[in-house]
Amino acid sequence: MSVERGVSPGHPRAESIRIREKLTGQVETGVVALAGLIAHGRGEAFDYLIGERTIQSAERAVTAAAAALLLAEHAVISVNGNLAALCPKDTVDLYVVTGAMLEVNLFHRLPGRDEAIKRRLVEAGAITVYGVGEDASARLDEINSERRRVDPRGILAADTALVPLEDGDRTEALRRMGKTVITIDLNPLSRTARAASITIVDNIVRAMPLLVSETRRMKGFSRDELMRTVSGFSNGRALSDALCSIRRRLKEMEEKGVIVELSERAAN
Repeated sequence: MSVERGVSPGHPRAESIRIREKLTGQVETGVVALAGLIAHGRGEAFDYLIGERTIQSAERAVTAAAAALLLAEHAVISVNGNLAALCPKDTVDLYVVTGAMLEVNLFHRLPGRDEAIKRRLVEAGAITVYGVGEDASARLDEINSERRRVDPRGILAADTALVPLEDGDRTEALRRMGKTVITIDLNPLSRTARAASITIVDNIVRAMPLLVSETRRMKGFSRDELMRTVSGFSNGRALSDALCSIRRRLKEMEEKGVIVELSERAAN
């Protein structure tokens, strides 16, 4: 039996439960806000619909995102509580390989929460983390939430921002400011997914390691090769392909009788 509340590794939802345990454990440290648990559950529902795997359109988006980060003059990785809880090492690895800045940015900026996230990133190997405390002194006027608070050296000045697990307001604002915005979002219909320059429709625990690996692979590519990769990517096409993947998944389940069985149970 595993130490995670007696869940056996053979349990069909073992990985899902492991992820949930990581998140709930970080509520106690202040890294994760309670609302982050709700957001995770919503995303997990979409993960079911893509078969809890990395689909081809997400793989193409990862390649485009890696190229965009390597092309950037001033890239920033925006970190919230769920990202820090689930992928601290991958986040730091990406910061190392790309030279991007790490900046804490929060919807729920509770007392001490930004410091808790910074500690988690430092424990994973980060040297400098921006957007903590008074460092988040700049404001994005178009945003009403605490997300508007940014570091003038980081997100405000960046030409490219990776904003995983993002809200639509800030994505739209950053795009209006002329920035390249990369996001990781399991919902291909969300405002964030539709507003971003590059959307990776995947679970963050799969997408971040892939993004690190792909960025390392492309590190030696010429600028022309990287530019061709980015220019050849269509976010609209990627989102459309993701929706097609969901439809195929539902059709497969229907053909296997799964959806019919569920419908009959619901009727009874």
